[in-house]
Amino acid sequence: MKPVKVIGAGLAGSEAAWQLARRGLAVELYEMKPAKMTPAHHSPDFAELVCSNSLRGDRLENAVGLLKEELRRLDSLILGCADATRVEAGGCLAVDRGGFSRMVTEKIRSEANITVIDGEVTEVPEGPVIIATGPLTSDALSEAIGRYFGGATQLNFYDAAAPLVRFDSIDMDKAWFASRYNRGTPDYVNCAMDEAQYKAFVRELAAAEEAPVHGFEDSKVFEGCMPVEVMARRGEDTLRYGPLKPVGLNDPRTGKEPYAVIQLRKDNAAGTIYNLVGFQTHLRFPEQRRVFSMIPGLEHAEFVRYGVMHRNTFLDSPRLLDSTYADRRDPFVAFAGQMTGVEGYVESTASGFLAAVCMAARVKGEPIPQFPAETAIGALAHYISDPSVVQFQPMNVNFGILPPLAYRVKGKANKNLAIAERALAALDAAMPRL
Repeated sequence: MKPVKVIGAGLAGSEAAWQLARRGLAVELYEMKPAKMTPAHHSPDFAELVCSNSLRGDRLENAVGLLKEELRRLDSLILGCADATRVEAGGCLAVDRGGFSRMVTEKIRSEANITVIDGEVTEVPEGPVIIATGPLTSDALSEAIGRYFGGATQLNFYDAAAPLVRFDSIDMDKAWFASRYNRGTPDYVNCAMDEAQYKAFVRELAAAEEAPVHGFEDSKVFEGCMPVEVMARRGEDTLRYGPLKPVGLNDPRTGKEPYAVIQLRKDNAAGTIYNLVGFQTHLRFPEQRRVFSMIPGLEHAEFVRYGVMHRNTFLDSPRLLDSTYADRRDPFVAFAGQMTGVEGYVESTASGFLAAVCMAARVKGEPIPQFPAETAIGALAHYISDPSVVQFQPMNVNFGILPPLAYRVKGKANKNLAIAERALAALDAAMPRL
C-alpha cells in the first residue's frame, strides 16, 4: 500500500497526517519550513498560529464552540494540544502560541507511521495525497495547482496579523482587566477611549501610511480579518461596532460604559505578551507605533511584533471539490485547510480531519464515512462543495450553514444551543461509522 502524502504541516496538514497515521496508514508529511519561510511565519514548528493565538469562542451557543466540541469527541490532535496549552481568555479558547506548536510538532515527529520530509513541493503529486499548504501556498505550488485544475480556478484575498506588545509596557493605571459582561474570568486588558480620543484615533488611523502590498485592494480583504485601517476608512463609527465596541464593559474609574474600548488578550502562558484583539493591519511599522500609541494605556507600549499583511489563496471549491474535500475528478487527490475556503484555525483543523478520515477509507477500500449535515464539521464540508454557491468566498463556521430546526425556539442563544445539541446527538449516533 502506497504511503499517503500530506503536503503542508499547518493545522490542517498536521491533523490530516495524525488521523491517517492513527488509522494504520504510512504517511509522508512534506513541510517547506524552515528551509523556506513566508513573511508571516516566524517559527520552524508545525501548526504555527499566525494571526492570533485564539481559537475563538468555546461555548456551545457559538458555532465555533460547537465545532471544537465535535473535534474533541473525534479525538482531534489539534484540539487536544490546544486544550493542553490553553491560557486564560474568558469564554474563548486561546493557547500559548509557542507551547502549542511545539506540542503538535513533538507528537507528529514521534508518531511511527509519519515520516517528515523537509523541502518545498512544487507540483501536485500523484495520489493518494492531501494538499494542505494553507493560505500562504508558495507561488510555485499555487501555479502547479492552477495547471492541475486547468486554468483560472483560483481566487485570492488578503489577510492580516495583529501586533503584539509586552504586558509590562502597558500602563495599567489607565487600563484594567475584565471580560465582556463579566463572563468567565477577567482575562482581557481593556483600554477605554472617550469620544474625542476615539475620533482623533480614527482620523489618524484612516490617514496612516500603509506598507506596499503588491496587488492590494480594499475590496479583496476578507471581511472576518479586515485591517483596522480599512474599517476606519469605511466610516467613523465602524470600529465602535466592531473590535472597539464597548458593550458589556464598564470602566471601573467611572462605573460607566466607555465610548470605545480596545481589548488585549494574553498571547502566551506566562502572560508577558498580549495581542491587540481585532487589530490586524498592514500599516508601515513606524505608523503602527505612532497611531497605536494614541490608545490610552499604550502610549509607551513596547511592540514585540508589528502587524503584517500577506496574500491568501483559495480554490473555487464548489466547482472543484466534493464534500470529502477531494477532487471531483480524482478522489485520491484531496485538499484541506484555508485553501479550500474554510476560514479560521478550527475550521482548517476540521477540514484536515474530515479529508483524512475519508482518504483513509478510500485507500483501505472501506465505505466512505458520511458526516451528518446537522454537524458543524459536516456542514462546512457541504458548504464548500455546494455548486449552487455562485460567488464563493471564505467562510467561518456559523449556524446559518447548518439545517434549520424543525421546531421553534425562543431566543437566539436558546435556538443556537438547540442546534448544537442536535449536532452533537447526530455526531454521537454516526461515531461508530466514522
